Amino acid sequence: MAGVAPVSVGILGVTGSIGTQALDVIRAFPDRFRLVAVSGHTNSLGLAAIANEFRPERVAVGSADQVAIIRKHMDYDPVIEVGESGLVALATHPMDQLVVAIVGTAALPAVVAAIPHVPHIALANKEVLVAAGSRIMAMVRAHGTRLIPVDSEHSAVFQCLAAVDFNRDRIHHMTLTASGGPFWGRDPHTFDTITPAEALRHPNWDMGSKISVDSATMVNKGLEVIEAHHLFDMAWDRIRVVVHPQSIVHACIETVDGAILAHMGRPDMRYPIQYAMTYPERWATPFKQDGLTALSGLEFFEPDRDAFPWLDLAICCGKAGGVMPIVFNAANEVAVPLFLNGQVSFMGMYDTIRRILDAYAAETVVTIADIIELDKRVKNHVTIRNSLV
Repeated sequence: MAGVAPVSVGILGVTGSIGTQALDVIRAFPDRFRLVAVSGHTNSLGLAAIANEFRPERVAVGSADQVAIIRKHMDYDPVIEVGESGLVALATHPMDQLVVAIVGTAALPAVVAAIPHVPHIALANKEVLVAAGSRIMAMVRAHGTRLIPVDSEHSAVFQCLAAVDFNRDRIHHMTLTASGGPFWGRDPHTFDTITPAEALRHPNWDMGSKISVDSATMVNKGLEVIEAHHLFDMAWDRIRVVVHPQSIVHACIETVDGAILAHMGRPDMRYPIQYAMTYPERWATPFKQDGLTALSGLEFFEPDRDAFPWLDLAICCGKAGGVMPIVFNAANEVAVPLFLNGQVSFMGMYDTIRRILDAYAAETVVTIADIIELDKRVKNHVTIRNSLV
């Protein structure tokens, strides 16, 4: 690749699980990527170490009191941005590609700002499309932005769709797989005794705490169905979920002529991250690959919808549209840390979400700004209510 300029990349959420694995991809191809902008939230020392290694031109932190800390540990002098406005400034920095690795709707303003400016966005955030899917996809089409999913399931669907030239008329349905999390097969009568430590022990994937809990409740899969509906413009009744404990088949599509096209691979997020960052090309990966003999013993089951009521609740909110997916997602984003902090039980997360959905069902939104405002109001409601319990 001599003489080819490296791809300039920004990463929102560089100190998290997806962000650090995206750095692994950049390290694997040092002559083909150049990191120009990064954000971290509260991990000032980790962010400073990453900045010193890659020397991006712009760095964003979560709060003003972090600026002095990160400056103290840096050996060069980048532009430092702060807070939500800092994320937006980072997302509009001149670059070829933006990796969105922030969990939750905190990424929404930055993604909206980036779409007109960045030609290639690798999206590792389902909540943005859950809260504002139709609006985001309309912006993507209007600006000709390339939006590539990073979630393993949506990356898998995207790659399978390429085999049918992205023609939805050739698809009977698509299937997203779920690992079942750490509590697949556990007696649901014991769910209220589940501890945060148990919920964070995912059997297959190395993920952050929020996504690990969402996997344990199967909220994650409900949100992924909503994301797939918007991302692939797929009818609700053509998106299915199956539990696949081995996490080897990440998704599949069944074509109208009866073929099942499946995407398989070991549970390593660096594969879909690399694919999203190198698309439409495929570069030889340095990461470990397994042959078929290592991927045997595959099992598939229908989800236990009684044990994991979050799944159907999320999908029902997605189908209902309006404010329901926004409120569901916001309530869940606050319910998870309440559980991790011992303020509600495992099943208490479900009760919290149901209560908040009832309270906000009559709300309406028109613009992205309305969505952001409602999201903040719901989260504040949940936080205040539970702090008084």
